[in-house]
Amino acid sequence: MTAIASRSQLRMSFLRYALVTVPLVVLLGLVSGRISQSGSENLWFAQLVKPGIMPPEWLFPIAWTILYILLGIAVAMILHARGAAGRPLAVGLFVLQLALNYAWSPTFFAAHEVTIAFWLILAILLVATVTTFLFARIRRTGALLMLPYLAWLCFAATLNYQFMLLNPGAETLVPSRSNGDITVEL
Repeated sequence: MTAIASRSQLRMSFLRYALVTVPLVVLLGLVSGRISQSGSENLWFAQLVKPGIMPPEWLFPIAWTILYILLGIAVAMILHARGAAGRPLAVGLFVLQLALNYAWSPTFFAAHEVTIAFWLILAILLVATVTTFLFARIRRTGALLMLPYLAWLCFAATLNYQFMLLNPGAETLVPSRSNGDITVEL
């Protein structure tokens, strides 16, 4: 039998991919943030000098949830494009940039490596940009869904850079458990 799949069958096939990729991308992002204690509950981060462009703290979980949903849908579109030229490379680079993304929070918030986190976010931006171009060759909409993520990465890199400038030696600062002040370990 050589029947071609109907539109509803194709839609269901895409939905099966999305039902796996969207929750997985969001969940792993949540885990990355939680294990690194990202945000104001992190005593080290709470003591850093914040850049003037720092958005309100409540915006970060909302923005990242939306971005992770868009990323999950984008990769589902590419996974759904069976037989597309360049699909394995596009998916591989997507996974690489996402793994680097998930490593950023532990690097910045848990390890307190502000400078390494800056270089890491530049690497994420580079790989995500290449991934977006590869997605565009397969599914234009998949690439368009990556654009808000690229824009946020540019903003996040700028923010990370400003944290570096405003907090020299932040890697050596240790929050004091007694009063919340930061002390320098020698």
